[in-house]
Amino acid sequence: MTSIPTLAAASLRDRATAVALECDHRGESHQFTFGEIDARSDRLAHVLAARGLVAGDRLAFYLANRLEIVDLWLACAKLGVIVVPINVLYRDREIRHILGDAEPKAVVTTAEQAAEFPAGTTCWMVDALDTEADAAPRAATVDGLSEATPAALVYTSGTTGLAKGAILTHGNFTSNAEALVREWRITATDRYLAVLPLFHVHGLGNGVHAWLASGCHMRLRERFDRATIVGEFDAYQPTLFFGVPTIYHRLLECDGDTARRIGQHTRLFVSGSAPLPAQVLETFHAAFGHVILERYGMTETLMNCSNPYAGERRAGSVGPALPHVQLRVRDEQGADLTDDALGELWVRGPNVCAGYWKRPDATAAAFVDGWFRTGDIGVRAADGYVTLHGRRSDLIISGGFNIYPREIEELLLEQPGVREASVVGVADAARGEVPVAYLVTDGPVDEARLRAALASQLASFKSPRAFVRVDALPRTALGKVQKHLLPKWEG
Repeated sequence: MTSIPTLAAASLRDRATAVALECDHRGESHQFTFGEIDARSDRLAHVLAARGLVAGDRLAFYLANRLEIVDLWLACAKLGVIVVPINVLYRDREIRHILGDAEPKAVVTTAEQAAEFPAGTTCWMVDALDTEADAAPRAATVDGLSEATPAALVYTSGTTGLAKGAILTHGNFTSNAEALVREWRITATDRYLAVLPLFHVHGLGNGVHAWLASGCHMRLRERFDRATIVGEFDAYQPTLFFGVPTIYHRLLECDGDTARRIGQHTRLFVSGSAPLPAQVLETFHAAFGHVILERYGMTETLMNCSNPYAGERRAGSVGPALPHVQLRVRDEQGADLTDDALGELWVRGPNVCAGYWKRPDATAAAFVDGWFRTGDIGVRAADGYVTLHGRRSDLIISGGFNIYPREIEELLLEQPGVREASVVGVADAARGEVPVAYLVTDGPVDEARLRAALASQLASFKSPRAFVRVDALPRTALGKVQKHLLPKWEG
């Protein structure tokens, strides 16, 4: 473990003349060497310091993917300033909470997006900062940075209450990057097509830091765009692509020739941030010639598990724990469970956050003797492969029986015409809770057929009380279903 500037130095300085990044900047496509990226972040660090920022201060950004996020991240890392990414889909309530909790000195955003912030918020316009940095001298990295230095406050999605700020340190990011580069065999010869949002740890913690640690080439795009993605693959010919299940679902719309063409030059497709349906993995393999590598992480821990680069990528599994992560499956009392027993995943390692910002109660509840309680329910097989069964908070207890929604969702997704499925528990006077399934389908829901299919494979108490057809499932920017936003079922 080390600091982010030390991790990045191998690329920014040792590979200074190599082309590092291709992206749109000031209305045109540009390429930047690692040396130029280093210089840009040094000059921005000088500007930020001149505006009064010192180590330990918080600086937020509210931006779609662009070069200046990379500049900002590196500049703040060099100064010891704590970055607070804000999801660009967030609006008044969510924004006010983060501003009040993190208390950033300013928010870096655009003139148009500044209108989303409450009156009195100090907003620094990203274009003005960029122009000011053009003429600034280079600033030196501050002394005293270590793996324990906080690098970011990243807020959880807050689906069960107000979002908490996970304190992610320099060591969290660097240990995670070193592990992924090693385990996924990322080298300077790779070409990484980056379409995931950089306000999220998937795009920032995995993507940007794997790029910095390996010295590979990155093409940064504002977002995943189904209308242009085939052209991106054809023109750039990436070897490395990180996505979420909804992205892979959209890629399956490609015709056979296009899918085979994309698969010929891309060596690794990775999926995370939400469960990958086994059906998508198998269909993608048939069309693109690649088995998507599914892994498991979370805001508070970055990456915990990964299917192997060389070896079985098991459908429905997130693979074994990564080498730097210790993982246990435990019961509600914290006792270790045997292989193949269902329980909560506890993890420990250099990837785990330092706690929750200004939330000693939440920190104490989540950490027990150095172990982090993930809140995720899963099973570990004898060979170490972990299969997730959902969040502890998603557990449905019906008539005294435990029901894990993902088991039902996976079976529903195997049924013809079912494109998306989400199962939630609703109150029931007799049983306490009963499952209800929300479906996105190609046509009317054939309830009798669905019940018959489920009855052949599941216990009767797991059969949904109702099947509700919806146009779309509410999701976060990274594709995670927000079950609390589903329409209320009136039984």
